[in-house]
Amino acid sequence: MEVYEIVDPLDIMMNLEQVIPYYQPVVSADTRQVIGYEVKAYYLDEEDEIQRLDWFFKDPSIPHDFQLEVNHWIQQKALDHFISIKSDESLVLFINYNAHLLYKDDGETLLSLLQSYEKKGLNLNRIVIEIKEEQITEEMDSLRQLFKYMKTLGIQIALDDVGKTNGNLGRLTHFEPNIVKIDVSFLKDDALPHLYREVHYSISMLARKIGATLLFKGISTYNQFNYAWRNGGRYYQGRYLSPSKPHFAEIDSCKEIIERDFQLFVNYEKKKMKAQLELSNRINQQFSTTMQDIKGDAPYDEIIFTVGHACSQFAFRVYICSDEGIQLSSNAEKSKDGNWELHYEGRQKNWSWRPYFFENIVRMNVEKKGILSDLYTDIERDEQIRTYSYPISDNKYIFIDIPYDYLYEQEGLL
Repeated sequence: MEVYEIVDPLDIMMNLEQVIPYYQPVVSADTRQVIGYEVKAYYLDEEDEIQRLDWFFKDPSIPHDFQLEVNHWIQQKALDHFISIKSDESLVLFINYNAHLLYKDDGETLLSLLQSYEKKGLNLNRIVIEIKEEQITEEMDSLRQLFKYMKTLGIQIALDDVGKTNGNLGRLTHFEPNIVKIDVSFLKDDALPHLYREVHYSISMLARKIGATLLFKGISTYNQFNYAWRNGGRYYQGRYLSPSKPHFAEIDSCKEIIERDFQLFVNYEKKKMKAQLELSNRINQQFSTTMQDIKGDAPYDEIIFTVGHACSQFAFRVYICSDEGIQLSSNAEKSKDGNWELHYEGRQKNWSWRPYFFENIVRMNVEKKGILSDLYTDIERDEQIRTYSYPISDNKYIFIDIPYDYLYEQEGLL
């Protein structure tokens, strides 16, 4: 049974044989199989109760020499086990290491240990060293050189807990890790915060540019697993898939649950795509009908006012922009009582700075049809909305903002 009472650090040092490694599988989306195991340190007391020793390596009051010795002990036990089994040579072992301890002796203790096992037949390509981003506070250049040297030996580097604190995304490009780990354990099923999706999307795009693989950890629920899948995770880890165990899990031990959930994920995404396409077609039909009743030389504000009334069921704001991002019209906005009003202050604002603005302009010109945006947060309303944009001439485009309330009522639009 796992317990959470903290053991006296001196008891741990005097009873190192009771410090044992547990292994949590890391599974891959590609093969739906286990690709490696993360080593976790546990302490087994006389009553056969166990507790994780994460706190032991985080507590600044514990001498570094104590932490280094326990670290060395648990790594030896894990490496002995790892090289003793006849396993797939593609399987890797994830080893946590404190960045402060690593910097303290320039990695000499760790490298000496790994190279001693290399002489016993261990391929260093099968080792991943995990460093928590929050621990990298100084001497970044020295650590970067050390990581670079370790990678020349074949050792992979994983940067852990990226984006969890006020971390600097520039560290990803500075260290160029092989694997980027993101913790989703704090995301609750009933309120997965949409703002984190933007943060994690940025991390995934940056990881892609530097050639790093995303690993989502702390997955304890179906929704967290779905979140990781939707946000570009290639590797997954957490008790929802498999808890830590004192032995290596079978390669196919998570395959059934992964394939089942992946099928559910795909089916739901198909429904979302269908719902978005149906909404786009509906708006397009309504818009085309409405534009037939508008004179070609009608003032911009007359156009948006007419379109707003016609699309009142699913729109709360309408405006027109040029292909350079300059707003040519006012904002036609629906008030709380359902009436449409013109807000003149929107005229001549420049929206070219918005992400994907020019990409969408080009798409509309090429495809000759409207585009439904992704979900994003409207600055004025502080709520998630979508925007439908449509070309009304070669260089003018109408934008229709769709409120959260409408999207919420339609299946597959959130």
